[in-house]
Amino acid sequence: MPILRTLLFVTIMTLALCGLHYYLYLRVARGLSLGPTEQRLLKLGLGALFALLWLSFPLMRLVPRPIASPILWASYIWMGTMAVSSVTFGLVDLARLLGGALSPMLPIDESRRVWLGKLVDVLALGGAAAMSATALTQGLRKVGVKRVEISLAKLPPSLDGFRMVQLTDVHIGPTLDGRWLREVVSKVNALQADVVVITGDLVDGSVAQLLSHVEPLRELQARHGVYFVTGNHEYYSGVDAWLTELRKLGLTVLRNERVTIHPQGLAGPSAAPLGIDLIGVDDYHAGVFPGHGPDLPKALAGRDPSRLAVLLAHQPAAIAEAAQLGIDLQVSGHTHAGQLWPWGYFVRLQQPYVHGLHRHGSAQIYVSAGTGYWGPPMRLASEAEITELVLRPQRS
Repeated sequence: MPILRTLLFVTIMTLALCGLHYYLYLRVARGLSLGPTEQRLLKLGLGALFALLWLSFPLMRLVPRPIASPILWASYIWMGTMAVSSVTFGLVDLARLLGGALSPMLPIDESRRVWLGKLVDVLALGGAAAMSATALTQGLRKVGVKRVEISLAKLPPSLDGFRMVQLTDVHIGPTLDGRWLREVVSKVNALQADVVVITGDLVDGSVAQLLSHVEPLRELQARHGVYFVTGNHEYYSGVDAWLTELRKLGLTVLRNERVTIHPQGLAGPSAAPLGIDLIGVDDYHAGVFPGHGPDLPKALAGRDPSRLAVLLAHQPAAIAEAAQLGIDLQVSGHTHAGQLWPWGYFVRLQQPYVHGLHRHGSAQIYVSAGTGYWGPPMRLASEAEITELVLRPQRS
């Protein structure tokens, strides 16, 4: 099944990339009024960029990082530029279609109409370039700390101000490395958290490729420990090998399991009501891999329902079951808050929440915008974050 899904994904991606490159060719050729020679050069250039982009996926797994890195940087920047440009041109063409429908009613002579069309094309090219540059600048900006206070009815007064620091969607891989992660770890440690949680998509690559780059995680410090749950990208990167190595680095991996945190320290599932049950489940779609898959009822078995329940689940989609089973707070990532506008609107077709704190029935959910990025080192209308979740007792 995973092989069939991969083949389907590759086929769809290849067709989509072909279509996007052809569309960009048409728009740039028309916008700049290119002659036959310039059009041939544009075709060659876009063809080379298509090949670079398509080959980047096997390249990052087969070629040593020092050799692959410059090529991957170029291909991912082009991926982001293409995404931003196609949206910009698409919106302009939509407006053009609307204008064409209204043109019989507008008293504009044909020469002026042609001139305005050329002006719009040039402005669209300039806008796409400016938005791409802005996205690259935002994507390469150093990640900051976002503080979010959450009121919870079951939180004991003795745990007022309990601080949970979340990392998610770190995506150590082609363009984010150990040096970058060490800076993130330093910022996390400066917060002196009670608990650090990593809610999946930590890596994009195998243990052999990336183990040295995740080594800084060994330095993470938290009063009650560092916890990890899988995201979908762990399953593309050799999940079992990674879980073994993450445990060696001192992380507690929660696979449909829970621990109980007390003001005095950690205890087992049968401890007194005072405290927090921290629950972790496998990624929402992990069931296609043998021996993996979310099982929240198993993680909750025998739990005292009077105790606060905090669920670590990579995908926000887990909230429907979580709310039904009495979870008070779910902490998730996965969406990157869309990463590049306006793709967040498409994320809403798959996930109930894209970013921020929300209430879902009797439960609450916080969805992080992500600490790193996937693919293009770019963000537009979304900011990377290290999230400091401060828990407060709900006031009557």
